[in-house]
Amino acid sequence: MTQLNTPYPSTAYLTGFLRSRGVQAAQADLAIGLVLRLLSAAGLREIREVALRLPSRRRSVGVRGWLAQFEAYERSIDPVIAFLQGRDPTLAHRIAGRGWLPEGPRFAALEAYLPGEDGDPLGWAFGALGTHDRARHLATLYLNDLADVIRDAVDPRFEFVRYGERLAASQPEFDLLAEALAAPPNLVDSTLQTLTLAALEQHDPQVLLVSVPFPGAVYGAFRIAQAVKALRPGIVTVLGGGYVNTELRELAEPRVFEFFDFVTLDGGERPLLALLEHLSGTRPRERLVRTFSLDRAGGVRFVAGDDPDIPFAETGTPTWEGLPNDRYLSLLDMLNPMHRLWSDGRWNKLTVAHGCYWKQCSFCDVSLDYISRYETAAATVLVDRIERIVAETGQRGFHLVDEAAPPKALKALAQELLRRGVAISWWGNIRFEKTFTPELCRLLAQSGCIAVSGGLEVASDRLLARMKKGVTVAQVARVTRAFSDAGVQVHAYLMYGFPTQTVAETVDSLEYVRQLFLEGCIASGFFHRFTCTVHSPVGRDPAAYGVTLLPQPKGRFARNDIGFVDPSGVDHDALGEALSTALYNYMHGVALERDVRQWFGRGAPRTTVPADFIAQALQPDRTTRARHRARPG
Repeated sequence: MTQLNTPYPSTAYLTGFLRSRGVQAAQADLAIGLVLRLLSAAGLREIREVALRLPSRRRSVGVRGWLAQFEAYERSIDPVIAFLQGRDPTLAHRIAGRGWLPEGPRFAALEAYLPGEDGDPLGWAFGALGTHDRARHLATLYLNDLADVIRDAVDPRFEFVRYGERLAASQPEFDLLAEALAAPPNLVDSTLQTLTLAALEQHDPQVLLVSVPFPGAVYGAFRIAQAVKALRPGIVTVLGGGYVNTELRELAEPRVFEFFDFVTLDGGERPLLALLEHLSGTRPRERLVRTFSLDRAGGVRFVAGDDPDIPFAETGTPTWEGLPNDRYLSLLDMLNPMHRLWSDGRWNKLTVAHGCYWKQCSFCDVSLDYISRYETAAATVLVDRIERIVAETGQRGFHLVDEAAPPKALKALAQELLRRGVAISWWGNIRFEKTFTPELCRLLAQSGCIAVSGGLEVASDRLLARMKKGVTVAQVARVTRAFSDAGVQVHAYLMYGFPTQTVAETVDSLEYVRQLFLEGCIASGFFHRFTCTVHSPVGRDPAAYGVTLLPQPKGRFARNDIGFVDPSGVDHDALGEALSTALYNYMHGVALERDVRQWFGRGAPRTTVPADFIAQALQPDRTTRARHRARPG
């Protein structure tokens, strides 16, 4: 359960790789299948049956309202899904009229928006963009109402993303997850079981790989494996993915292997080849690669292996063949143009380089393979992959999913795209480093770059140095403005609560952000709270960052986030609410002239940042920009 608008790329990567090595491989996305089964007229009728069995006192306000309007929901759900899948665009007119869709509690959020000149609460957001986007936003609110109903009436863990996340995120013991899996299946569980059985009948696999990128996908993955073991116990089940790579590196819980026969770490290509050789009898268990399994005594055994990883350039072209590419839902839950990219449209996922070329940031998992092993592929190889993917999917939008796409590789990619005349739209994550000159930004835009995101993090030069970001606020201003001037949307990842960060530094950080919006450098941003992980430099050497780690219970299951004591004593949670409120307004062009202290309440210190800091940082570029605009043509 990750996204509804596009498939998560891990299965496409591994399917393409395995096929390139002569292995017969197929893929299925049971997450989108589950959502589409529940969000159908038949699915809503099943949900109603469950809701009606609840005692009246246990029915939430949302459930009661939904039951009262059930016929309207039953009548509208299938057309709305077709509209969000792009199969019936003409329905936008009826949806946008606000008289056809039933409206539940989520629609109350519309009243929080600033009214347009005509009193329309969405007028400021959409303006002249027209009916279609307005309708997709309203349809998204409608689906969110239904998700709330499922959570209140059927399964309190249910989310479109982060489903049952609490059961798995940094849980030292397996007990919570085991208890949930031992409970009688609810409607969501039984629906997933039905989909699992259908996939087994369709593909008849000998080995089943389940990819788990985030904690919110773990519960569903184990339910799938549980169904497989009950229905087809002879199938070998294997667990891997981003969650495993970060949280299960010290796995010692035998109960996991009641569901999965093997658990693999890091890049899956080499471990899977070794495992398939083992299952075919040509490789002993002692020569597996980065794989957990049970030994004869029932204990968990890990074999690291010494086989080299498959070079990134030889991992093959991802394939989406077999996935329901025309059934994903293009949602519009965030109105900001940059934010909406994450849920709007089906993007082909592509990696420019494996790992991170910088791999120094103190908050990042720099000790793990997905960051530390940096490998590139030639631009010709990447564009070959792009052309094959476009031919297969018929879609020309690409999300580059690198940790931080390297400027040199992006330049070569852009030049190769332009040389071949390959027309695509692409966006991805970068570092705001000085290599991104105005000239390079224009080149990337010409090749199809529509947006970039990058970490400004704390927007404080002292803390950026402690983070080892390798950038300054002034440098970020110049790079983001260069992208903006090239017509590329810019999103900034922002952080608060970094060790030793003071209230004054937090206020200053918001002032830098305010000026970046005011000067047109960034279009959107998001503040997230610093989290210490066991794999980051802060987690591995807390004394160097002035913090003390809290005692951790020794467990046999997941381990990632670590609590810590920051001697500054700052109430970062209270500051976070102010930062989020301010940022929400800045993204909508509101209150950009307001003193930043007003967001924090009484007692906030005056900012020490000059009111024209960003403007002055951009000063050297202004002459260059004027000269560029004055050129003929």
